[in-house]
Amino acid sequence: MPSRPGVPGPGAGAGWAGVERVVAVGDVHGDYDQFVTLLRGAELVDRKNNWSGGRAHLVQTGDVLDRGPQARRALDLLIKLTDQARRAGGRVHALLGNHEAMNLYGDLRYVAPEEFAAFRDSDSEARRAAYYEQYVEQLKKSPPPGGLPRFDDEYRKQWLAKTPLGFLERAYQFGPNGVYGKWLHSRNGVVKIDGTLFLHGGISAKYAGYSAREINERVRAELAAFRPPENGFTTDPDGPLWYRGLMQDPEDSLRDHVDRVLAFQNIRRLVVAHTVTDGTVMPRLGGKVVGIDVGGAECCAYTLHRGRNIPLPGDSGSGLLDYLRQAAALDPQPSPLARRIAELEAALTQPLRK
Repeated sequence: MPSRPGVPGPGAGAGWAGVERVVAVGDVHGDYDQFVTLLRGAELVDRKNNWSGGRAHLVQTGDVLDRGPQARRALDLLIKLTDQARRAGGRVHALLGNHEAMNLYGDLRYVAPEEFAAFRDSDSEARRAAYYEQYVEQLKKSPPPGGLPRFDDEYRKQWLAKTPLGFLERAYQFGPNGVYGKWLHSRNGVVKIDGTLFLHGGISAKYAGYSAREINERVRAELAAFRPPENGFTTDPDGPLWYRGLMQDPEDSLRDHVDRVLAFQNIRRLVVAHTVTDGTVMPRLGGKVVGIDVGGAECCAYTLHRGRNIPLPGDSGSGLLDYLRQAAALDPQPSPLARRIAELEAALTQPLRK
């Protein structure tokens, strides 16, 4: 309904219309340098990493956190750009991925050691020692069902290994009173811009009847508890932060489902990340679904592949094949796209052999 450039519709999740330029970036996973390279290549930041994109909209589809060693730097940059872009008339839509939810719930299995170290300060040693003593005293007051462990040197050594310096400081900052906990809790799970719905995982049949607004409200409500819900949006493998079917299931099996989702959401396409592609932005179903867990896309006309803009195809046949060949030609050889190209070539020539 909004017609003025870059004006949101009424209410959370209603979307944006008339946006002049949209750039989408998939999973970052602590790779700060690559994130900066993508933003500079898209001319959204200058050499000092300040916003230079004017009225453009940047959509980052979640999973800034975990795996890589510089997730905090990437998150700090995203927070800074969110404010700078707004002042310039643009927007940064930092969406939530499953790894943001995991961190808010205290699931730290994928946090790199360097990430704990990034939160270490001059008081970390003393703070950890005091916390250990409190932890032991609490166990003594309320013994676990299996009984008390032996609080010897070996036990302390193992506990310290599980609680590296910076662990406690990081846990606080991602908690309800911390900088990152508060900021992430204010983010959305999906955003709709000019006929495109962006989200981290995808929309499965189980959640196909939820509007963008309802998804965002449900995600925020669950994250507000800072503990994982049973069968929730933010933990369900079929939920919008986790679902991989749009990129993994056979296209023929998805066609009707995707058409129903597009009609219900009143959109033309879905842009998702989460599921790694073969090496470039990957359109499916003639561009009705676009997977970007490889880098960035000028949504939704181009992909930025190794510094070059390549038009996205409008079909899943010869147009897709030509697109993949252009991307592969820019890769170091052999290209990771070679297998996908060979499969598509075989599929396209198969009818000719009959």
